[in-house]
Amino acid sequence: MAGASEGWIVMAKTYAEAGVDIQKVKRMQAGINELVRSTHNENVVPIMGHYAGMVEIGGKIVAMHTDSVGTKVLVAQELGKFDTVGIDCVAMNVNDIICVGARPVGLVDYIAIEKEDASLVSELMKGLVSGAKEAECPILGGETAIMPDVIKAEKGTGFDLAASCIGVVEKDKVITGEAMKEGDFIVGLESSGVHSNGLTLARVAVEKENWSELLTPTKIYVKPVMEMLNEIDVRGIAHITGGAFSKMMRIGEYAGVGFLLDAMPKPPKVFRLMMESGIDDREMYTTFNMGIGMCVVCPEADAEKAIHICGKYGVGASVIGEVSKEQKVILDREGEKIELSR
Repeated sequence: MAGASEGWIVMAKTYAEAGVDIQKVKRMQAGINELVRSTHNENVVPIMGHYAGMVEIGGKIVAMHTDSVGTKVLVAQELGKFDTVGIDCVAMNVNDIICVGARPVGLVDYIAIEKEDASLVSELMKGLVSGAKEAECPILGGETAIMPDVIKAEKGTGFDLAASCIGVVEKDKVITGEAMKEGDFIVGLESSGVHSNGLTLARVAVEKENWSELLTPTKIYVKPVMEMLNEIDVRGIAHITGGAFSKMMRIGEYAGVGFLLDAMPKPPKVFRLMMESGIDDREMYTTFNMGIGMCVVCPEADAEKAIHICGKYGVGASVIGEVSKEQKVILDREGEKIELSR
């Protein structure tokens, strides 16, 4: 069947059918959070389920996050191209750190490989270094593990790639989303493609001849967002990753609000290819970024300035909706309303 990878009998039409059930993941995370809270002390900033964890040290707030590139490693292996996934690894970390208003200040990487392969590690490092420079976040060190019994690939280039990042923000400048109000505008920052989430479904929905579209590295939003934090009244920031727009309720819950997306742009080519494979709209907008990689919530009066700041850094942006009273994420497509909240 076109687009189906070896071993598939029926084309997966949902993320769950492809192997990732977001509802089960959320239930699993709830159990994890209960255990995690038992380790907290008076230094921990009491927010859970946000884009980064925070701790107060010496009057400063330190934000921390860890992430990987997920099954994008399989795309890199299939195409034999390894010099860009490091950018994704940096992006997935720093883009989450800035969602709480923190500036990324340091990153450590973790590379697990099937066998000693200096060429592969060198290519992975090219991407990590490129991403770190773009994010202005130094790589402080890392770990390389040789694990032939765990990491395997048909072509002998098995690897996994992850990193952890720290950021710093003044205590009175932490962004949780609590300040958002009904009627605030949502400025959507364009993505560069699929980024690094939903690849388990995308690898099934997109034929291998088009997999180069999936390898486009994740856009790094540090520079425009940092300037926006200094120049306008930023009230909420959401990185559109796993769970896509349903994840906006991560910040919505802090203000008791929801979001109406009634001006989303036309999805880029890679998403249209997947829609043509039979994946419905709700599944697409709750799995993929659909052309918008980050959302910045601000008052209507600041929206144009936010868009201008993005343009200075070569990032397209537009108003894609507004904050609503109803605590849901609603996609409005020419009058058809689709609830994206999971």
